[in-house]
Amino acid sequence: MSIGAGILLVVIGAILRFALNIQLAWIDLNLVGNILMAAGALVFVLGLIFTFRRRRSTTTRRTTVGRPDGENVVRRTDRTDDTEL
Repeated sequence: MSIGAGILLVVIGAILRFALNIQLAWIDLNLVGNILMAAGALVFVLGLIFTFRRRRSTTTRRTTVGRPDGENVVRRTDRTDDTEL
């Protein structure tokens, strides 16, 4: 979602910066376009970072029945890996 939002901000900023030739006294559309393109690029890069950085976890559960004293044994192993860029 954030990758798409970043692309959308860049597109809207580029339209404001390059495609419109409207002069308004109270706002500079070129500056607003530049700000939106920069924000879109930042959101896009952050979206890529968070997409490639996901947690991987493996859970294993083993139950052993039939010990001499009649007790069940449960072993549980948890492993979590953080992937880094």
